[in-house]
Amino acid sequence: MARIKEWEELTICDNFLFQKVMQNKRLCKRLIQKLLKIKVKNIIYPVAEKSIAIGATSKAVRLDLYVETDDGTIIDIEIQTTDGTDSWLPKRTRYYQAMIDLDVLGKGKDYIELKKSYVIFICTFDPFDLGEKVYTFSNICHERDELELGDETTKLFLNAKGTTGSVDKDIDSFLAYVDGNTAKGKFTQDIAAEVERVKQHNETRVEYMTLMMELKQQRREGYTEGQDSERLNSIRNLMESLHLTAQQAMEALKIPANEQPKYASQI
Repeated sequence: MARIKEWEELTICDNFLFQKVMQNKRLCKRLIQKLLKIKVKNIIYPVAEKSIAIGATSKAVRLDLYVETDDGTIIDIEIQTTDGTDSWLPKRTRYYQAMIDLDVLGKGKDYIELKKSYVIFICTFDPFDLGEKVYTFSNICHERDELELGDETTKLFLNAKGTTGSVDKDIDSFLAYVDGNTAKGKFTQDIAAEVERVKQHNETRVEYMTLMMELKQQRREGYTEGQDSERLNSIRNLMESLHLTAQQAMEALKIPANEQPKYASQI
C-alpha cells in the first residue's frame, strides 16, 4: 500500500513538490536548456498544471510540468517513481504525445501547424535496465539511420540510477540529487534551495495537506464502499488530484490485488 507522505518528507521526486519548484521560471528554463542543449529566451506556463481532455467522455491526462518556449516548442516534463512492467512507460509517453497534439489541433489548428515537442520522463529507476543516464528517442528510418522522419517529436527518459553515457555536468549532479545524494554544483544547489524555500511556504503546505485529507477520505471510502462504481470514482479522483497511476491509486485504497484487474480495465 502506498503510504501517504508527511509534508516534511517530500523531496524533488514527489510530483507535487517538483511542480512547485519548477514554477521558478529561472530554474525551469535552465533545466530545459541543459537537458535539450538549446537556447531559450523565455518560457510560458499556459496554466499552473496542464490538464488535457479531448471530448467530454475521454480520459483526461494531467501533466506535471507543461511549458512552451518563445519559439513555440512544447515541453512536458514528468517525474516517475514507479517502475512499470510490460512497456507501460513507453506507451504512456506515446499517449501524452498524442494528447498534446490533439490539444493543439483542438484549438482550430491544421496538422501542419503542430509544434515541435518533447516528452521528458525523469525516472528514479532505470526504465530500460541498460545503465544509460539518458535515453533519447526520435523517429528514424530503419533502412537508413541517417534519415529522420521529421515529425519533430522527441521522447527522453532520464535515469537517476544511470552510470553510462556523457551528459551535461549539471544534469549529472541533478540526477544524483534526484537519487537522494547531496546537491552539488550551483545549478543543483539552487534547485535544492528552492525545494527548501517552497517547503517553508505555509500556503503551499496547506494546499498539500488538503490534498492529503482528500486522499485519506477516498481511502476510507474505497475501503468501506463495496460498490464498483464508488471504487472506480475513488480511483479516478486519486489519479486526477494526486497524479497517481491506476496501480498506485488502487494500492492507496487498499483494493485487494485479485480485484484490481477488473477496475484497471475500466479506467
